[in-house]
Amino acid sequence: MTDNRYPTETLDVTILNIDEKGYGYAKHVHPPDRGSNGRTLHIYVTNVVPGDVVRVTIPDAKGRRKAIVTYDELLKPGPTRNLEIPTDVAISGGTPLQYMNYEAQLEYKMALVKNFLAEQGFDSSLVQPIIGMDEPTRYRNKMELTFGGNGELGMHQQGNFRKVIDLEDSILAPHIMVTVKKIVSTWQKDYHLPGYDKTNKTGLLRNLLLRYSFATKELMVVLYATEGPAAYQTAAEDLTQRLTSQFDNLISLQWMKHASSGERIQADETFILHGRDYLNDELNGFKYRIWPDTFFQANPIQAEKLVNLALEMADVNKDMHVLDLFCGVGTFSLPLAQKSKALAGIEIVENSIISAKRNAKDNGLNNTYFMTADARQGLIDLKEAWGHPDLLVLDPPRSGAGGKVMRSIGRFGTDKVVYVSCSPKSLTDDLVWLRNFGYELVTVQPVDQFPHTTHVESVALLKRVNSKMQ
Repeated sequence: MTDNRYPTETLDVTILNIDEKGYGYAKHVHPPDRGSNGRTLHIYVTNVVPGDVVRVTIPDAKGRRKAIVTYDELLKPGPTRNLEIPTDVAISGGTPLQYMNYEAQLEYKMALVKNFLAEQGFDSSLVQPIIGMDEPTRYRNKMELTFGGNGELGMHQQGNFRKVIDLEDSILAPHIMVTVKKIVSTWQKDYHLPGYDKTNKTGLLRNLLLRYSFATKELMVVLYATEGPAAYQTAAEDLTQRLTSQFDNLISLQWMKHASSGERIQADETFILHGRDYLNDELNGFKYRIWPDTFFQANPIQAEKLVNLALEMADVNKDMHVLDLFCGVGTFSLPLAQKSKALAGIEIVENSIISAKRNAKDNGLNNTYFMTADARQGLIDLKEAWGHPDLLVLDPPRSGAGGKVMRSIGRFGTDKVVYVSCSPKSLTDDLVWLRNFGYELVTVQPVDQFPHTTHVESVALLKRVNSKMQ
C-alpha cells in the first residue's frame, strides 16, 4: 500500500544560476491550493550549468520549500555546458563546475568577486580580468582521498559528506596519483581491509594522502588508519613492495595511526614504511620541505602567479621592512625577503614556523625573523621585538582573518596592505574593517587557482589615505 503522506514529485526545471557552493538553482511555483496563494519550491541541483533543463525528483514533496537533488535526466543542455564531459563523471564533490566550459567558469568566478565587493559598497570596476590557466587540468600537487565503508576510495559526494564516490579518474589529479590510487584500492581488496564507517565508527582505513612535486618529481604516499601497522605487517610490507617496484621516485611512504573519531585528517602516531617523512618541492625558485600536514599551495603554476602578483602590487624594494602575517612555511615570505631589507613572519602553528626558519636557511636568506603567535598578539609583540614594517602581507585561511585581526591590522597602521585571499566573501568582509581605518582599495586581481571548483583566489592592494582610528 502506498503511503501518500510523503509523496514524491517529478518536475522539469530550468537552472537559473550557480551559487557560490556550486549548486544550480531553480524554482517551481505550485498553483494555489485550498485557499493557499501558492508555494515556491527552491531547488538546488548538483552537476548542472545555467540554462540546463533537467528532470528532478523531489522526495517528501508535500509542503517542502527547499530541496537539494541530483537530476534524473538532462533534457536540454545550457549554452555553457561542456558536452565533452560525460554526465556521470563529476558526481563527487571535488569538481562542481566540471560540466561548465572553462571560459564560463572564469566569468562565473569574476562575477563572484565583483558581486561580493559591490554588496559591501566597494567599486567593482577595481577588479581586474581574472587570470586563468592555459591547461586547467591535473594541476594539483596534493590529493586527499577517503576510504568508504563498502570498498570505495575517492571523494565525497557533493552535499553528502558520508557518501564516498570511488575515484576512477580525476580532472584535478596528475596521472601518477590516479595510478597510486588504483594500486592502493587493489591492495585493500586483496587483503580485505575494511574502510572506515563514519556512522558506526568502525573499520581500519580512513584516508589516503598523496603529494607529488612537479618540480622535483618526488612522490609521497600517506595512509591513515585507526590502528598502526603492527597487526598488518604482511599487508604493509606488500604495499611497500607494490609501490616501490612501480615508482622509483617514491621517497616517502607512511602509515599514520588516527584513532580518534574526529573528521580532520591527523596523526596520533607515525610509522615510516619507506624513505623519509618529507618531500622536497620548489616554488618561484625557492626550495621547501613538505611534510604530510604542511600547508603548501596545491596548484604550483598558479601559486607562482600569486606570489609574483603580491610582489608587484607591493612594489617591494631593498629599503623596505615587510611583515608576512599567516606566513605558514614561507611561501610568500622567502620571495619577499629576497626583495626587501628585512622580513618578519607571524604564524600560530609552531611546526610551520620551524619549517619557515629551515626553509629560509636552506635558501640562504639571513634577513628573516619568524615568530610563533596568533595574529593579534603577534602584531603587538612584533613592534617591540622587531620594529614597524612598511608593508603588511596577509594570506589567511578560507574563513578570513576576522574582524578582531583586521581591527588590529588597522591600528597597526602600515602604509600598504596586500591581502591574498582564497574566498571573495571573507575577503570583502575583512576589507570593510580596513576601510573604517582609512584604507582605500586600489585594485583586486582574481586568479583561478582551482579550475572546476567554485574557489577563486584574489590579491588585493590597499593604501592608507588617512589615519582614522577606530
